[in-house]
Amino acid sequence: MNQRTDPVLWWLACFWLVVLGVGWWMADNWLNLQDNPNRQTTVTAEGDLVLKRNREGHYMAEGEINGHPVVFMIDTGATEVALSSALARELSLPRGEAIELNTANGMATGFKTHLETVHLGNIEMRNVHAVFSEQMMDNVVLLGMSFLKHLEFTQRDNRLFLHLPSDAHARF
Repeated sequence: MNQRTDPVLWWLACFWLVVLGVGWWMADNWLNLQDNPNRQTTVTAEGDLVLKRNREGHYMAEGEINGHPVVFMIDTGATEVALSSALARELSLPRGEAIELNTANGMATGFKTHLETVHLGNIEMRNVHAVFSEQMMDNVVLLGMSFLKHLEFTQRDNRLFLHLPSDAHARF
């Protein structure tokens, strides 16, 4: 090779590395959006929080527990909000009574706790009952009925509409 082609090959290699890097970044973002299409939540004029169903049929959304960002999976089959023991330690949650949990993966030991605040879109609740367990996934919090029971919700056209009734504040 002569000196004249070396810079051309170097620039060509750099060009393809940039193209591949941008392609990987775009594919990764697309896959993440397929897992959680609700990175930006939508609120209707009536105050309904609207969540889109992901490719696996779940409703996922970003929110906060005690000001800490988390990813929620809406789970009407979960009695309580359920999170991992690792997240409970990170949030310094009090460890209450030990209980047996009946999970999709069988029986597990968990601990009762309470969350000072749970924030999802335009909805915030205080003093929400929860459980944590070593068997829970670290990256997803199940948003169970201890939160959802205060809401009205409807599902249509692959969307979930969550509404906090005006009298709900009296129930907390």
